[in-house]
Amino acid sequence: MLSSFFYVYKRIAIIAIIICILFIPLIYSNSIYYNLNDNFSENNNKFESDLFIWPIPGYSRISSNFGLRKSPTAGASTFHSGIDIPAPEGTKLYAIDDGVVTFSGWGAGGGYTVTVQLNNYPDLKFSFCHVSPILLVKEDDQIKRGEIIAKVGPKNVYGINNNQYKDENGNPTNGATTGTHLHFIIKQNNIPTDPLNYYKNIEN
Repeated sequence: MLSSFFYVYKRIAIIAIIICILFIPLIYSNSIYYNLNDNFSENNNKFESDLFIWPIPGYSRISSNFGLRKSPTAGASTFHSGIDIPAPEGTKLYAIDDGVVTFSGWGAGGGYTVTVQLNNYPDLKFSFCHVSPILLVKEDDQIKRGEIIAKVGPKNVYGINNNQYKDENGNPTNGATTGTHLHFIIKQNNIPTDPLNYYKNIEN
């Protein structure tokens, strides 16, 4: 009787070990897959770089280039310090590389803004402007390449004292903007440079 019990117990134990060997790695790999899917994917982007990832996957149309331009709205500069990438409100914005947040808040003409000093390139920092007022990071946060650090903000924002920026109906806007988009800035030694200098258009 006792030997029969141990025989059955041994068989159950062997079956349990086989199940663990076969299925636990599959479950684990699936969990990793879903976690990675929550982060940045560098596939299907028009622009690539040896240094940085594209900050807004799936959106690559540039509505306003870096440099001199005609001011699109009252309060906007004729010198454009970055590039504008139209995208819907709520679109996720990803850190182009590792760094530390040096500013997160209201940035006047840039609206709600997040600025990051890069760890690997100390003379460079990037900014995302016109982002959501629901800020995802704060000053001194250490952020990682591909981490979601902001979302595209709304055209109109409220509750900012002395906000001089207004739309055609007189409603306060998220800085000097005519619609929802990412204003993407890269500065070298605090001087604005064309972000596209760091990327190549793989469709050309």
